[in-house]
Amino acid sequence: MGLQEVATADRIHISVFGARNAGKSSLVNALTGQKVSIVSDTPGTTTDAVHKTMELLPLGPVVITDTAGYDDEGELGRQRMEQTRLTLYRTDLAILVLDGTRNQTAIRQQLTSMLVQQSIPYVVVYNKLDQMGTVPVLQENEIAVSAVTGEGIEALKEKLGSMHQMVQQDRNILADLISQRDVIILVTPIDESAPKGRLILPQQQTLREILDCHAIPLLTQPQELPTLLELLQTPPRMVITDSQAFGEVNKCLPKDIPLTSFSILMARYKGFLDTAVEGVRALRRLQDGAKILIAEGCTHHRQCNDIGTVKLPKLLQALTGKQFAFSFTSGGTFPEDLSPYALVVHCGGCMRTEREMLWRMRCARAQGIPFTNYGIALAECHGILHRSLMGECLLSHDSIHPETKE
Repeated sequence: MGLQEVATADRIHISVFGARNAGKSSLVNALTGQKVSIVSDTPGTTTDAVHKTMELLPLGPVVITDTAGYDDEGELGRQRMEQTRLTLYRTDLAILVLDGTRNQTAIRQQLTSMLVQQSIPYVVVYNKLDQMGTVPVLQENEIAVSAVTGEGIEALKEKLGSMHQMVQQDRNILADLISQRDVIILVTPIDESAPKGRLILPQQQTLREILDCHAIPLLTQPQELPTLLELLQTPPRMVITDSQAFGEVNKCLPKDIPLTSFSILMARYKGFLDTAVEGVRALRRLQDGAKILIAEGCTHHRQCNDIGTVKLPKLLQALTGKQFAFSFTSGGTFPEDLSPYALVVHCGGCMRTEREMLWRMRCARAQGIPFTNYGIALAECHGILHRSLMGECLLSHDSIHPETKE
């Protein structure tokens, strides 16, 4: 996957915050070298967040988001500000734009407090340098620019690039689990829910990482897995399957071959696998009629046998022998108030950033709501949770109770 094809969720998200008419949109246009955002002297021109992908070395692939002013007015303004606030939860690095010709101490303090609370590194940009009479004494994380003339823009890019160690983490899906020439089998069902002519993102990303490790990936559908195993002279290092094929794959796969799923690996990649394993323990304790939120990070046309809205609810009820009340969310929608729910079951989160997934997880934990994911829940339903964690080696610590093991 080339840099220009890097998934949005795996790019560093840089968000631009500030008051109306501080020049946020002009700054975004100057940074990207394109007219991404509409620029006007009329306050509140930017309503919904505007996104632009680009390269910003040494950060690499980034998404720059232009947000509505955080001093908007009226009911519509309140809604715009709410959308701006929600942008915080998927922001890795922030640019706080101040109009250098005005005193904006209050808005600076308000936004700085929010950024610090979310542990988001940020740069303060005094814009309109071409109109400023006196340039203020700048602190280490401050810079003065003119989005109109371009003065200071390159210095701002360099300053953002120098912060790469604050926002980049060495993450991998399974590179630490495999070695060169290991044979890895990927079980990828092609059914009515599979996208036409392509693999889904977790399958693509896992395949690419295996190739990067100079290991040997083999792809098959569940029904051809027995034939593939017979053709191999030595057993594969591991088998990775779509979670909904856990039952079929587990039956034909020898017990000494490690087995996991794309969804479980994605939960590990996004940093919430331990919480997901802990959260699934609550499933058998739920009362009849309990409310369960099933959250999907992407939006797609749901088929009649959809995994999230059809298969998963049936399996959860079959496992427990109870009837539950299910609610569903998708895409960027996720309720901050989770008090109505007894459990949250989330997808692997391949289309959401790590920061956003961790925010969703922490949102649940702060309210005492168990939080798990599709792969972990399906492994529990099939009685192979311990096996799907490859003997717990996927976890960062031993968080498996004895009763959850086979």
